[in-house]
Amino acid sequence: MSKKNVVIIGAAGRDFHNFNTVYRDNENYNVVAFTAAQIPDIAGRKYPAELAGSLYPNGIPIYDEADLEKIIKENNVDECVFAYSDVNYNYVMGMSARVNAAGADFKLMGPKDTMIKSTKPVISVSAVRTGCGKSQTSRKVMEILNEKGLKVVAIRHPMPYGDLNAQKVMRFASLDDLKKNNCTIEEMEEYEPHVMCGNVIYSGVDYEAIVRAAENDPNGCDVILWDGGNNDFPFYQPDLAITVADPHRPGHEISYYPGEVALRTADVVVINKIDSADFDKIQTVRENINKVNPNAVVIDAASTINVDDASVIKGKRVLVVEDGPTLTHGEMKIGAGVVAAKRYGAAELVDPRPFAVGKLAETFKIYPNIGVLLPAMGYGEQQVRDLEETIRKTDCDSVIIATPIDLSRICKIDKPSTRVYYDLAEIGSPNLQEVLDEFVKKI
Repeated sequence: MSKKNVVIIGAAGRDFHNFNTVYRDNENYNVVAFTAAQIPDIAGRKYPAELAGSLYPNGIPIYDEADLEKIIKENNVDECVFAYSDVNYNYVMGMSARVNAAGADFKLMGPKDTMIKSTKPVISVSAVRTGCGKSQTSRKVMEILNEKGLKVVAIRHPMPYGDLNAQKVMRFASLDDLKKNNCTIEEMEEYEPHVMCGNVIYSGVDYEAIVRAAENDPNGCDVILWDGGNNDFPFYQPDLAITVADPHRPGHEISYYPGEVALRTADVVVINKIDSADFDKIQTVRENINKVNPNAVVIDAASTINVDDASVIKGKRVLVVEDGPTLTHGEMKIGAGVVAAKRYGAAELVDPRPFAVGKLAETFKIYPNIGVLLPAMGYGEQQVRDLEETIRKTDCDSVIIATPIDLSRICKIDKPSTRVYYDLAEIGSPNLQEVLDEFVKKI
């Protein structure tokens, strides 16, 4: 049999993992290219030979997804593997139409071929969309397990936007580790909260190597916590699967890929943000969970909001800065910053779009429905500078920083500002404590 020519359609995450687990040493396939989307400035690179294995001594090129049809035809491609997340079903099937029309098969890979088995018990935390509150849920799980005396090591969904060789396996246990690994704002938003809680977290490119390093972490490891990204399903086979749903986007839990996979395979579903969502929207989410996964334990939860200085908000014209991916492909309209602005009496939310510069101006063109919120885009140095300049130019009284990290540590903010903090608070029973009590009995 001749080798099948393959393109992996991705966004510097699931695509590399699928390659590593299924295609890297598989002589039945020839991966001719990756394509890149969602994340700015990641096309034009190569998946390096050092990571690609002996079948790819020159590495594998990464092209812009816009050129997909051209790549298929020029390389006589047999199949295209769709390997990124947080997209609606129309988008997925539109991509399938592009691939089929160009002459290739369209493929989605599932858990059986792509999940790695750990030697340690694994708890996974996934979400049905970006911005549901997965990270705060992960931190709560680690807090409960740590109180039980267990050593928990977190592994984060990949965000390798820099030197892929250098990012093969990364370990974060201090703020210095963030600097050492040249982390982007998006990476810091995920790693820093764990580090500030005293947790160890791994990430990178090669998730087989990562889990083996985590299992043998110098500080010890009793349990692996998979802290998933976007609405992807886990890279590791979980012994307990937790998925977070968001009643601010009812119906998305059964209409986005692969969030519905995460919902259907969950042992536990957390309905977060009940404190700020409408009753009918909460009920829609609850009914959808019952339709597709009636055996799941359902936990009700609030996303509690606190700020450093409410006087910076009350009566002021405020600029709200939210987590970037949550606003872009996550399509969120109401984040923690908006909730804080309303709760603490802001006079007005100032629209940053007339003041946006550079990469941020491009972001608003690509995602025109962001509205009057400013996404904290920081995938590279230029984006950070553009973010700083946009904040400086925006005609507002003060700034609400609703990102998971202290943004003022990364870029200069020349106006009064206050941070918003948000944590998970379960409502009633069942709750995570009860679920984890039962889990610990079994390990």
